[in-house]
Amino acid sequence: MIARLGWARHRAIGVLAVTFAALLIGAGVRSAPGVMMTPLQLHFGWDRATIALTSAVGILLYGLVGPFAAALMMSLGIRRTMIGGLVLMGFATFVSQWMTQSWHYLLTWGVLSGLGSGAVASVLGAAVVGRWFARHQGLAMGVLSASTATGSLIFLPVLAWLTRAGAWLPVVQVVGTACIVLVPLVLWLVPENPADVGTRRFGEALGEGPAPRTANGSPARARDALGLAFATLRRAMRVPTFWLLFGTFFVCGLTTNGLVGTHLITFCGDHGIAPVAAAGLLSTMGLFDLVGTTASGWLTDRYDPRRLLVAYYGLRGVSLIVLPFCDFGPASLAVFAVFFGLDWIATVPPTLALTTRTFGARDAAVVFGWVNVGHQLGAATAAFGAGLIRQDFGRYDPAFEIAGLFGVAAAVVMFATIRPGLRQVAAQAA
Repeated sequence: MIARLGWARHRAIGVLAVTFAALLIGAGVRSAPGVMMTPLQLHFGWDRATIALTSAVGILLYGLVGPFAAALMMSLGIRRTMIGGLVLMGFATFVSQWMTQSWHYLLTWGVLSGLGSGAVASVLGAAVVGRWFARHQGLAMGVLSASTATGSLIFLPVLAWLTRAGAWLPVVQVVGTACIVLVPLVLWLVPENPADVGTRRFGEALGEGPAPRTANGSPARARDALGLAFATLRRAMRVPTFWLLFGTFFVCGLTTNGLVGTHLITFCGDHGIAPVAAAGLLSTMGLFDLVGTTASGWLTDRYDPRRLLVAYYGLRGVSLIVLPFCDFGPASLAVFAVFFGLDWIATVPPTLALTTRTFGARDAAVVFGWVNVGHQLGAATAAFGAGLIRQDFGRYDPAFEIAGLFGVAAAVVMFATIRPGLRQVAAQAA
């Protein structure tokens, strides 16, 4: 099929591949602290809450940077922003080899890597697809969206294997090297605009308008782009649907990468499960997430997105409430991994659809960036809060039960907003 479409002969495919790799590595950087939690505790003697705080800060900054990274791509360019994020992640991870205090870990893996990974996030995929693809944009964006799950699928088992003897330095070295190695590939294979290399966007017909070229990188243009991000936020905050999406996406982050992505390995460790086996559960979730997210996108085109979100949040909440009561045997954990993986980021397509239908195509990307800030706030809350609960109670059970109740509450709130006729309106908008 690829040969038939002619993708292999088009420069856009190289750009897509490098962007996929950058997003994959960014996902690996964000998942690494969950693998290093126990080795750092054993090596330095830091308590669980202190280590979890760094994960929370990194997750929070990863989300907060998104709208501003989009503004930088508009003013300074996609390639410069991508390289800046990769260099910052690589520098932060390499420097952490010499850390001796907990604040060193907070600065490197929390602040610096959070800023760097935030520049190499979902907004990067959206910018690349808009710049390089005139056709098959949905397929291209689907491939890039899958990179987050693929990052967990590839990185977590390898990183867990590296920590099998309680070591943490190999994780730092592998992740840092991956970031730096990708920089020359970006310089070589990612031109700023198709016209810069004498080509058009993939699928662009003769006479069709090209994608807008990147503005110059002057500070004034950067300030204009940042001002646009804040102006869009001010308009969105006046619409109740924004707060509905922001709040439910807060719960999405709380129940996924903040809790399960950060603490599942150590939660399983409390029940005698080795880190490599626990990381395998997250990899299984990543694999089934590819299926679940694709299916969710297909369903979003055909059904009321709010009804889908009711089902996703409700089922996710129930699964988290039930997990602490299972026997943590291979069968029960496998069922949880498959079920939770299918639901991992299935909330994204219907949330994005509601954002587009409410705010219009012009503002949707920036508004969704701000909605995603809510996701990362929830993730940061769970990353720190679950570590604190584990430290104070000696077990993770209350953290998973509380997160599950939040999921059920999100389903109830979303169900209360469903109005007669919305399905027909959604169908017409589609």
